[in-house]
Amino acid sequence: MAEGFQKTDMNDASLFDRVPPHDDDAERAALGGMLVSKDAIGEISQALDPEDFYQPNHQTIYETILAMFSAGDPVDSVTVATKLDERGDLQKIGGVNYLHDLASEVPTAANALYYAEIVHQRALLRRVIATGTKITQLGYNAGGALAQDVINLAQAEAYEMGEGKVHQDYVPLRDAVNTALDQIDRIQKGEIEAGIPTGFREIDAMTKGLQPGQMVVVAGRPAMGKSTLGVDFARSAALKHHEPTVIFSLEMSRIELAQRIIAAETNIPLAAMRNPDDIDPGRWNVLNDFYGKLENAPLYIDDSPNMSLMEIRAKCRRLKQTQGLKLVVIDYLQLMSSGKQVESRQQEVSEFSRALKLLAKELELPVVALSQLNRNSEMRNDRKPQISDLRESGSIEQDADVIFLVHRPDAYDKEDRPGEADIIMAKHRNGPTATFQLGFQGQYSRFSDMAQNMQQGV
Repeated sequence: MAEGFQKTDMNDASLFDRVPPHDDDAERAALGGMLVSKDAIGEISQALDPEDFYQPNHQTIYETILAMFSAGDPVDSVTVATKLDERGDLQKIGGVNYLHDLASEVPTAANALYYAEIVHQRALLRRVIATGTKITQLGYNAGGALAQDVINLAQAEAYEMGEGKVHQDYVPLRDAVNTALDQIDRIQKGEIEAGIPTGFREIDAMTKGLQPGQMVVVAGRPAMGKSTLGVDFARSAALKHHEPTVIFSLEMSRIELAQRIIAAETNIPLAAMRNPDDIDPGRWNVLNDFYGKLENAPLYIDDSPNMSLMEIRAKCRRLKQTQGLKLVVIDYLQLMSSGKQVESRQQEVSEFSRALKLLAKELELPVVALSQLNRNSEMRNDRKPQISDLRESGSIEQDADVIFLVHRPDAYDKEDRPGEADIIMAKHRNGPTATFQLGFQGQYSRFSDMAQNMQQGV
């Protein structure tokens, strides 16, 4: 530091004229969530530094939890108390009862990351205040230093404040090209999968599967089959290729969704499951055999009502960490809730679209978002949908890497190509567009490759 300047401790309480920003309740809730859930520990450890906690006893508890978690030790109020006692810190943090209170005050660990974000935001505000105070002191204590030197020091303080948990994500073009060439080489050698298979031969041949980081939109008018196609993608990934997959069903219940999957996998018509007379002993045997195959099937279903975007993101992160999540399917985009007031529904859907694209990039997996189309397609002579028919938001088109539009001519005219469907790939960011003809078997709730003569599922 230049001569004449004195370094000021950023954590010095004398910097603040008032009590620095902090939220004791959020700190307690974040720690409580970590004491009752190891998943919460993994999530919060990526979001917080010990210094983000304002209360010194909370910093000590947090550091102890992280140390135990990294060592593979079990973490709960009892084990943490034992570790703190060994270090001579137990009474400093408030004793055993304080740890028990932290755990008991949290009804569920599901919101732990939300509380951690509050803690982090308050810590950032404290850093802003501290940095502002230090810059002010630089100006007052400049003495005979050049003004430009003061500015340089002030900029350094501001950059240091902004670093936080930001990672250097930029790389030289040469490194990026080298990585891309290496991936091409590995794909040719069969060393890595090209992507998550959709289960449809022609679609997989053109797209090389659903790619990590992609936002894939499947859109259609009501009852056209967009949910069926989304579930087909999930069945192919999880049941055929054992890739961990989650379906967030905002429209159908988990039982309805399970019935559709059963019909598609067993060739037992969907209608038969709602009529006990149609389930004879032979079909019961088929159902029991199918159930036996599901013991290790990595397909997860979440039909929580009024699901918010924050909930979906938190659950995906948790599944990524605990199960190695590889595919997300959301049915459907327009039913998502932000949980806050917005200027317009179009703006809200735009935010959902952008957030899902960012989620795909963050977790490095494809996110399949189902979406409704408006009525414009039904006004045309051929009834074929177009990208411009996407309902409530043009930003869906901008954010999506791939857009599939589902069209079934026999939905409008029973004699027009019955049992067939057009899957129109109207956007393909990394390749050409095309229209794929598939069979549609509504009684089994599935699409199928035409070459399979519609005798079996994907």
